Amino acid sequence: MWDYTEKVLDLFYNPQNQGAIEDPSESGIAVVFGEVGSIACGDALRLHLKIEVEADKILDARFQTFGCTSAIASSSALTEIIKGLTLDAALNISNRDIADYLGGLPEEKMHCSVMGQEALEAAIYKYRGIEVEQHEDDDGALICSCFGISENRIRRVVIENGLTTVEQVTSYVKAGGGCSSCGAAIEDLIATIEQEKALTATRVAAEIETAQNRPLTTVQKISLIQAVLQDVRPILLADGGDVELYDLEGDTVKVSLKGACGSCESSTATLKNAIEVRLRERVLPNLVVEAVS
Repeated sequence: MWDYTEKVLDLFYNPQNQGAIEDPSESGIAVVFGEVGSIACGDALRLHLKIEVEADKILDARFQTFGCTSAIASSSALTEIIKGLTLDAALNISNRDIADYLGGLPEEKMHCSVMGQEALEAAIYKYRGIEVEQHEDDDGALICSCFGISENRIRRVVIENGLTTVEQVTSYVKAGGGCSSCGAAIEDLIATIEQEKALTATRVAAEIETAQNRPLTTVQKISLIQAVLQDVRPILLADGGDVELYDLEGDTVKVSLKGACGSCESSTATLKNAIEVRLRERVLPNLVVEAVS
């Protein structure tokens, strides 16, 4: 018997916003859905969104889920969280936000919250006309053939949730939960991610220490900026995007967003939250990031 919170059980027995959304008759309103999972793998979710076009805002959200207690509760929680949000704000919702709303989930059931996050992204990208191959992380090298889980998808969930073991990865995205032959590949990927994080942290710390002893030259500033961008890149790569330093003009850092990041309307949030904040913390507090086409 899983140790579920009262909130999980309440949303399982009394799910909110269950069902579909009919196509609207009024102008300025759009309806779209995103779906993830498959009945063959045990869980499937179709998330429906009703969107106010001019405000780019979610007016209503409903779900159709085939799955366990956690899957139904996570789907219901997601619809409650995102109603009233702009699409850009909704894209910042993580699987952790869904689990926290529920008061927590058993680790073995965290894949249900991940499924909700992925369905939300699928619906929003579909509405924005972004092709699947431009944003989904399932177009990388296949690691788990039993559940069709790619390296990029595993990389993303490991980075976002700080996972350190194969068992945790299995709990979050099911990879390794079938024949288990991919266990070694998952271990290697986790080790690679940890090495990347350690190398970046060491390099950034050393460069910051050097910079604190004397004013930054342009070359030093660029070097520090490049180090921070390398720290951000794994997160963007996991989403099918990338970033490159384009130019530096005084305290204005010009970057080029690639792949899904370049075609996504939430790129402003990426610049400010994922890049500019880190640059101000690690390089100079007055740096401003701008995107170039």
